Amino acid sequence: MLSGKQKRHLRALGHSLKPVIHIGKKEIEDALVAEANAALDAHELIKVKLLESCLLDKNEAAETLAGSCHADIAQVLGRTFLLYRPATPPVIVLPSAEKPAKAKKA
Repeated sequence: MLSGKQKRHLRALGHSLKPVIHIGKKEIEDALVAEANAALDAHELIKVKLLESCLLDKNEAAETLAGSCHADIAQVLGRTFLLYRPATPPVIVLPSAEKPAKAKKA
C-alpha cells in the first residue's frame, strides 16, 4: 500500500508518460493482464487508458487490473490511471512512508 507522499511522487513521474496499455471493448482478459505484467516488469510505472468502447467503470477497471497484476494504483484521473509495481531491484526510489518525528519542545 502506497502512502500519500509516495503516490504524489509517482504522479509527478507519471505525468509525462504516454499510455502503454489501452483497454477497449474486450475489457480485461488474460492477454491484457499478461501485457500489463510485461510492461510493469520493464517500466515499474505504467499509464493505462480506458477507450470509449470500454464498458467498465474507471475505478473498477483500475482495481481489477491492479489486483490481477499485483500492482498498486498511484492515480485515477479521467479515463487514465497509473499502476506501480516495484521491480527487483527497484529503479524508482520512493520517499519513505513514515512521517518524520517532530522535535519535542524543551
